[in-house]
Amino acid sequence: MTLRPVTDADVPTLAAIRATPEVRRWWRGGDDLVGAVRADLADADLTVYAIEHDGRVVGAIQWYAETDPDYRHAGLDVFLDPQVRGAGLGGDAIRTLARHLFDDHGHHRLVIDPAAANTAAIRAYAKVGFRPVGVMRRYERAEDGTWHDALLMDLLAGDLAD
Repeated sequence: MTLRPVTDADVPTLAAIRATPEVRRWWRGGDDLVGAVRADLADADLTVYAIEHDGRVVGAIQWYAETDPDYRHAGLDVFLDPQVRGAGLGGDAIRTLARHLFDDHGHHRLVIDPAAANTAAIRAYAKVGFRPVGVMRRYERAEDGTWHDALLMDLLAGDLAD
């Protein structure tokens, strides 16, 4: 597994992964997923990496920083092609990015906020060392207009599992 900056050539592949029902359920993006991926790449506050395995892009992982010195931390999100789930690639990508954020950017704390119903993601994050902080009630609006809860999880530098 390798992380590298996303290029324009990766956009169609990432949009196709986001279009799979298993990913779209959590990531959404409207009718124009190519546009949604491009918008993420254009966001100056977001850094997006492609996740490569065996020479092909199988997902993306992204992060942002809270820069207020009194609340400084980084947040991240990840999605994987359902065809490669269960191979440990998500955990490897999260560990790799976490080490980079701790060692190279000096962060001491990372956060992630999966939907509370996304039990597979929550288990994967826990394997890396993320711990539940609390439920954020009616945190995110679904495409059908309803609100759902999310689980705020955090990872301190010393909690990163190998």
